[in-house]
Amino acid sequence: MRDEASYGDEILAKVLSDRYGVHVAETARVQMGTETVNRRVTLTDGQRVFVKQYRVSADLEHAQASWDMSAYCRAARVPVPRAWIDRQGATLTRFEDTAWVVMDEAPGRVAIDPLTVPRAQHTGLLLGRMHRVLASYPRPARVRQTRWRTADVEEVAAATETVLARAATQEHPRLEHLHVELAQRREDLRTHAARLRAGLPDHLVAQAGHADFTRTNLLVQEDVITAILDFQGEMCLPAWELGRAAFDPRTVANSPSWMSCALRLIEAYRAENPGLPLADVRASARIALLYMLFSFYGATTAEYGLPAEAAADLRQHWVERQVAIRRMLNSLDELESALDAIGRSN
Repeated sequence: MRDEASYGDEILAKVLSDRYGVHVAETARVQMGTETVNRRVTLTDGQRVFVKQYRVSADLEHAQASWDMSAYCRAARVPVPRAWIDRQGATLTRFEDTAWVVMDEAPGRVAIDPLTVPRAQHTGLLLGRMHRVLASYPRPARVRQTRWRTADVEEVAAATETVLARAATQEHPRLEHLHVELAQRREDLRTHAARLRAGLPDHLVAQAGHADFTRTNLLVQEDVITAILDFQGEMCLPAWELGRAAFDPRTVANSPSWMSCALRLIEAYRAENPGLPLADVRASARIALLYMLFSFYGATTAEYGLPAEAAADLRQHWVERQVAIRRMLNSLDELESALDAIGRSN
């Protein structure tokens, strides 16, 4: 079977020359992406671009819809890298049996450290602006799942045994620790899920959203967000996306200022998007906690075929979620009181 990435290396120069009228000087593979093979490319004129090659299995109709959404947000002063238009007027370039997107290389890096209060504030401002802009965007065809809201608790709790068995088969390097962590997750689901769900509003606003607005899809310089990457372009709940951003597990698990970061992020969000009902804003903490409880992402990693460094980062994400769950359970009343206060002050 032909290796897609190697095949892409062979035809990259032809794609850029034929479809964009530019020529490759140097290229480097970027080890990220599940639906794409990503490359940083230096052109002969010195310009640097980021090139995505879509895998054969990718849903290209959905990919095009996501790029359309990102362009819409870019036009509204959301920092989204500019996607190039090819000679045929397309963003998503079809070439033989491959598909490509070329974009400006954005400044900054993916942050590996917890949020600071200033960065949290800027993150909230941009997320609020994006949600306000997308509130009038046509409803996307794809809808983000809400397993945390609807899945059977006992079925999810029982699935911890399946996860543990998969980890044993993969010779997971932290198998004994994972056994303890999954037992804790099972207990937390059975003890807390029902009451957390009971405190949610009956109705939550749903609209077009990024649907993966997380640390790994944001580039930063100092405390400024310089680029928002990889729109998933789905219908989702703004309260869910707000909660994921405000209660980033790396920050909650590692920063003594995690609660201040979360509250400043949400305050900035409210300033840019005051139309989201206060009930949704208040629910964001509870939703973030439920989302973590119902997700086993990172418990095992071998199935993703990641490089060693990326797999280690994903295992760290799982451990940080475990810590974040404990801290948020212990602080939920205080958090929700503080969120009520934000609502009264606006």
